[in-house]
Formats: sequence, C-alpha cells, structure tokens
Amino acid sequence: MSKHFIENIEIKNFKCFKNFKAKGFGQVNLIGGKNNVGKTAFMEAVYVNVYSTNIESMYSAIAKNNFIRERLEYIDKIIDIQDEKNFLEKTKSYHSYSNIGSCKFNILHENGEKSYSFIINDSSKTININNFSYDLFYVENIEFLHSQGLANEKLKRFYEAIQKQDKEEVLYKYINKFDKSILNFKIIGGNKPQCKTLNGNYRNIDEFGDGLKHYISIICSLYACENGYLFIDEIGNGIHYTNLDKLWEIILTVSKQQNVQVFATTHSKECIESYARVAKKLDETDIKFLSLYRNKENELKSITFDYEKIQDRIELGLDNR
Repeated sequence: MSKHFIENIEIKNFKCFKNFKAKGFGQVNLIGGKNNVGKTAFMEAVYVNVYSTNIESMYSAIAKNNFIRERLEYIDKIIDIQDEKNFLEKTKSYHSYSNIGSCKFNILHENGEKSYSFIINDSSKTININNFSYDLFYVENIEFLHSQGLANEKLKRFYEAIQKQDKEEVLYKYINKFDKSILNFKIIGGNKPQCKTLNGNYRNIDEFGDGLKHYISIICSLYACENGYLFIDEIGNGIHYTNLDKLWEIILTVSKQQNVQVFATTHSKECIESYARVAKKLDETDIKFLSLYRNKENELKSITFDYEKIQDRIELGLDNR
C-alpha cells in the first residue's frame, strides 16, 4: 500500500451516514449495494476527507459534490456566487476520520448570527458567513468523475496529462480496443474533444454516446491523478458489458503505474464479475469490494471483501451486489 492511500474511514452526520465505519481498502475498490443505499454518498465522504487540507479545499470538495449531484446538465457552466453559498448550506454538517486525516464542518447559530465551523486535523476556525470568501481551491490529482464523464474543459486539461507523459499512442490503442472504427482522439478548436474514424473524418465525441466519453474520461483521469485519488460514479455507465473487461484491465494496470487509488460504484452484476475476472487474469490481488447494506435496525453497515473472498463468491455463484 502506498503511504497516501486511504485504508479506513469513520463518517458521522453526513447525509445517510450517522455513525459509519469502513476499513480494509486497497488500490482499486469497487462499491456495491442496493439502489439508494448510499454508494455515491460514501464516495463523496471519502473524497472530502482526502481533499481537505485547508478550509478552501474542504469547501471546494463539498461544493463540487453538490454541484455535480444537482446540476449535471449544467456541468460545463461556471458556478456563480449564489450557487456556491447554497451548496455549503445544503450540506449542513460533515465529520470524518481516516488514516489520512480528520475534518469536520458544521453550521453554527449563536446570538442571532450564523457561522461556518471548520476543523481540519488539529486546526479549527469559525467564520461568520458574511466574511466567508467562497474561493475555490483545485487539487490537481484528486478527481470525482460523474457517470457522464468529464466536462469538455476538464477533459482538455486531463488530456494534457496524457500528452505530458507521451502516452497519446497508448490512449489511441485503448480507444481502438473499445471501438475499432476509431483511430485517435484530439482536442480541436479550443475545448472540442473529437475522434478520428476510419474514413479519416473527425467527429465530436458526443456523437458516439455517453459510453465512449466516460471511457476516455476514466483513462485521462488515471494519468491526471498520478499519486492521488480517482472516484468514479457508476463506472459501467453507457459501456456495453463486452467492453467491461477492457476497462478494468486499463484501470488495474494504469492505476498501479500511476500510483492512483481508485474508488468506483456499480449496481451491475456483470461489472463486478468482470472486475474479479480481470484481477485474476492479471494476478492483481490488491482489490477490494465494499458492500453497503442496512441491518435489521436500519443502520447503514459495510462488509469489505478482499481478493480471495471476491473470487470465492464469484465461483459459488453468489450475488455480490
């Protein structure tokens, strides 16, 4: 395990998590569970924990989570100041401990005034809302990737990570495995991601459907998040089951090369089986499957399965979802 990898976390008073603990994470972690059990919220909580090195970065992680959840159709637009205020207000509270660090956010009401309280590791600060700056802070190698892929502007920036590492031909090879009719990928005319087809013409990436953009976004993000973290919501979105093995082979291979810890959600049995199958093929044992569930008391709990237990359950034909 790389020293920056998160191995365990405790989440309190955040969305559906009141007093939740999970442990035993690996390099590549797949999260499953029934619909609306809290898979995405769990990733959001982990994302905030690893992102929060100061007040600006903690605020930025919270704001981005809310923005992505509520306004995917506007993902390419700039967040205005009123949006930023609303995003923090809607979170209300957040508290987490992990082997990486601890952070806490609360909204306080005292003497008729409202303040934001932040505690990050051993540092604490309370700020009156009228004095809060709402300045966004961007951490280069930590990304939360929603199910529709990267916005065009960010895809351009992440593609530059491919170029800086001279990995364009590797990317083209991966894309061609996904779709034999595509020869390469370029950012043309500013922020327009396009793919070159067999007839020599370039077409906008959106013309190929959500699956291809999601696929390319994941690859570019793996290179852009070197020595960091990548969170992928609904990893199999838009991707045909016949391409899942190709995707997992890329994730397991490139995440190791780039020293990236990956967390991803799915509700797909085919996706889980592909994850296990490719890990076995590549002999990559640092994988974990986190199953979220509610017990008889309706408390949110988790079970973490390691490589051996994942393979055993697949062989026994048990439903891992």
